Amino acid sequence: MPLYVKDAEVSDLAARLARLRHMSKTEVLRLALRHELERAEAAPDMVDRGLSFVKALHERAHPAKGRPADKGFVDSLYGEP
Repeated sequence: MPLYVKDAEVSDLAARLARLRHMSKTEVLRLALRHELERAEAAPDMVDRGLSFVKALHERAHPAKGRPADKGFVDSLYGEP
């Protein structure tokens, strides 16, 4: 089945890469799409990124050395007795 690229810039980019790689436009687009899919699938999702960030932040905080955030501490932040 033929592949028709309606966007002139995409067609030009595919043609340039095809010439450099000595491949057809279809092969070049297949290769580019596979690379992009591999890159997207290898990227951690937002939940994993968030968990990694929180874990790193927690390790830097040294919770055992900190003061407890009890009512007295919170009140002192607002100048309350």
